[in-house]
Amino acid sequence: MQLALDPTRQALFGDTNRLVGEVGAALEGLGVEPVTRKALADAHGQLAQPFLLVVVGEFNAGKSALINALVGSPLVEEGVTPTTSSVGILRYGPALERTLRPDGIREVEAPAPILRSIAIVDTPGTNAVLREHEALTRDFLPRADLVLFVSSADRPYTESERAFLAAIREWGKKVVLVLNKSDLLRTDADLAEVVAFVGKRAGETLGVEPQVFALSAWGAQIARQQADAAALERSGLPAFEAQVGAMLDEHGRFRLKLLSPLGVARRALREADERALAGLALLEGDTTALAAIEARLGGPEDAHTRDFRLRLSDVEKTLLEFERRGHAFFDERLRLGRFRELFDRERLRRDFEAEVTGALPHEIERRVSGIVDFLVEAELRQWQDVMALLAERPAAGRGSATRVDKRFAWNRARMLEEVGAAAREAVAHYDASGEARRLAEKVRESLAQAALLQVSALGLGTIVAALASTTAADVTGILAAGALSLIGLFLLPARREKARRELAAKVSTLRERLMRSLGASFDAERARAAARIREAVAPYAAFVGREQQRLTQARATLDALAAHLEELVARVGG
Repeated sequence: MQLALDPTRQALFGDTNRLVGEVGAALEGLGVEPVTRKALADAHGQLAQPFLLVVVGEFNAGKSALINALVGSPLVEEGVTPTTSSVGILRYGPALERTLRPDGIREVEAPAPILRSIAIVDTPGTNAVLREHEALTRDFLPRADLVLFVSSADRPYTESERAFLAAIREWGKKVVLVLNKSDLLRTDADLAEVVAFVGKRAGETLGVEPQVFALSAWGAQIARQQADAAALERSGLPAFEAQVGAMLDEHGRFRLKLLSPLGVARRALREADERALAGLALLEGDTTALAAIEARLGGPEDAHTRDFRLRLSDVEKTLLEFERRGHAFFDERLRLGRFRELFDRERLRRDFEAEVTGALPHEIERRVSGIVDFLVEAELRQWQDVMALLAERPAAGRGSATRVDKRFAWNRARMLEEVGAAAREAVAHYDASGEARRLAEKVRESLAQAALLQVSALGLGTIVAALASTTAADVTGILAAGALSLIGLFLLPARREKARRELAAKVSTLRERLMRSLGASFDAERARAAARIREAVAPYAAFVGREQQRLTQARATLDALAAHLEELVARVGG
């Protein structure tokens, strides 16, 4: 940078150089557009170069004529058609020399006084038929330390000019507006009206109303060729040179030189933060989906558990109905009118098993089989739920407002696809009948381990027969004593109550062991199914957690850099 730097300026320059480099490093992995990263690198590289005045505007607005007027000689080609097809840089040199750089940029060195302190960039016109010309201009724009925007008095502030000024504002560039060809307007009043119009509309676009300089670049060139001082003054060029020259004194150039890369860095930070926010928004939805998957895997009060409890209650109802039939049997058989039947122990056992036990084992087996089918279907539904939840997750980068880093998008898509593929594989090849056989065998083993056969139908029938035999013996003794009435009044009700209690105790034991056994089987199978799904989802969940942490930390870094940038802009005097 060709400026004398005192300690204060040296510190500002060093802080700016360092901050812009830190911003560039912070952009990695956040999906910032390549054009933004390149613009920041170009602006950073330009920091140590001579001051750069970039002249832009629509084709035939008179950019080349204005540059020639400023340097005092026809260094760039002029014409009514798009004549500037590449970027040209005018620098100071002891003699006129033209070169073409390998990157296609034209360089002109000339001994023009204005070029001692600044380099002037001639750009292709915007809104030209040749769109690649406009692209060249847009690509070079972020390097500008000051933008000289040229509009034409015969077509002031067109829509394409508004759009181009909006792009300039995005890069945080300082803009000077020139209304060229002012001599085309017939009166001073007309000129004042057009200047006011351009200033107001440009202010709406830039956020601050700029000063608009009205001049005639062609008239200034003619006046200088003819040494006509009055005509030169009327062209407006001397007034423009005086005001812009004051703006671009040593202090002004230093200030704008630092503000240029800081403006680009501000834009880059804003874009990076938007990308990080977009990524976090996607991940927040992913977290919600993972939470929904986890909820479906079961907690103490989830729908799956509630359904299982309802099915267990059906098994309990079967046992309660069995107990009710047993009580009815005791009420019917253990009474005075049928006491002689109590002596036939084997018949009593057979009747109890026929009337009370009946199909109890088969009914319990049927209910348990229903629970087994429920568990098998529930695991399949869980995989289907995973598929549905993942299918609802949007792809990263869907829509311009949600573009994120391509690497992030690719990794996220890969994780989603892996989980989705596992879910599809599980659903497509889920062997429901095989799972049912496996689970049924485990439940049967569990029931056997619980020693439920001790209270089987045969066992209960034997207990009832033994109870009846005891009652019969007691009846015989009472008959021998001649106290028959005592059988109906005391003995048989007591025996019935004892039978009820013993049956209730046996059924309660059966119910408790059966419920405990089935509950243990349910918990084991639910844990097994959940473990399989969690294993498939684990890489995706880990990715979401890592990326949330990374993007959250990135945003904190961006916020800190943005705060430092604004503090530095204030120190520079932006």
